[in-house]
Amino acid sequence: MFFLKKKELTTKERMSLIMQHKEADRIPIIDNPWNGTIARWRKEGLPKYKSWSKYFGVDSFNPISIDISPRYPVKVIEETKDYTISTSPWGVTMKQFKKADSTPEFLDFTVTSRDEWEKAKKKMDVNSNRLNLISNKYNYIRAKREGGWISAQFWFGFDVAHSWMMGTENMLILMYEDPELVQDIYNTYLDRCIAHFDMLYDKGYRFDEITWPDDMGYKNTTFFSLDMYRNLLKPVHARAVKWAHDHGAYARLHSCGDIMTFVPDLVEIGIDALNPLEVKAGMEPLKIKKEFGDKLTLHGGINAVLWDDKEAIIAEIERVVPQLKENGGYIFSSDHSIPNSVSLDNFKTIIDTVKVVGKY
Repeated sequence: MFFLKKKELTTKERMSLIMQHKEADRIPIIDNPWNGTIARWRKEGLPKYKSWSKYFGVDSFNPISIDISPRYPVKVIEETKDYTISTSPWGVTMKQFKKADSTPEFLDFTVTSRDEWEKAKKKMDVNSNRLNLISNKYNYIRAKREGGWISAQFWFGFDVAHSWMMGTENMLILMYEDPELVQDIYNTYLDRCIAHFDMLYDKGYRFDEITWPDDMGYKNTTFFSLDMYRNLLKPVHARAVKWAHDHGAYARLHSCGDIMTFVPDLVEIGIDALNPLEVKAGMEPLKIKKEFGDKLTLHGGINAVLWDDKEAIIAEIERVVPQLKENGGYIFSSDHSIPNSVSLDNFKTIIDTVKVVGKY
């Protein structure tokens, strides 16, 4: 007697089922290694010209992005063997270290007042030259051909405004002293995203999801109160969700830190998926699954601190994943990204384990 091998689903097919809270062939596996992690894996046997996701046979998103920045001049101020000091399109002077996994040090900001914001806002025009058509067309065609998941990369909210434009301290003070200005910043960012993705939509692009980074928490707490979230940011999030749903797409929010107190409100406005569920900061994925697992797809929640300890991470996967994957609604990844402490061999064991434990 002969048995036909069950065909493996494409990422598009697998994600579509999981986002509907249905069971697929297995849970999707979508993560983000550091550049230094990729460099380490190359030294340990990852082929030079092969993508890590194809090498391990995991899923990946196909991003479609646009540029809404004020397009301030970009110039190098100083460069050494260790770092470069330069200006960004958002008017920020930053020191970028040349070590693969370093984060930039923000030195100065142009937009720190209402007057400077008004100048920046005028520079954030709506223009077809902001659509990144060459790279977006390539990514879109490839996604369609390979059965990929097409992800519209929105750029708005507290996180990107404070971190990439005006600085954390400046933003938090303005949220208290000038909430109307802050609302205008958040809404302008979103307005420009919508205007440009509307242009792409009119050109025939269709999206499986929109996603945006809006880190609202850090270790064991949020940057601001629930009341402040509800007054300043929640209505903007809700508008983005509505745009996604009106265009046949899901809305997936990336928000680092401990945002447990915000989760009920995120569900209320219709957020479809939440990432990265940072356990090491205080997030409780199993609690969220129990309370909102029929409404919210969870993406992540596997403590990245454990990934360089093979026994510990395998035990954690075997403990947590069977509960998170019940009735669909779960995408596997670390609770932020994959650090360079994770060897190629460790990661192979992790993926092999997930493909077994995460099978339906």
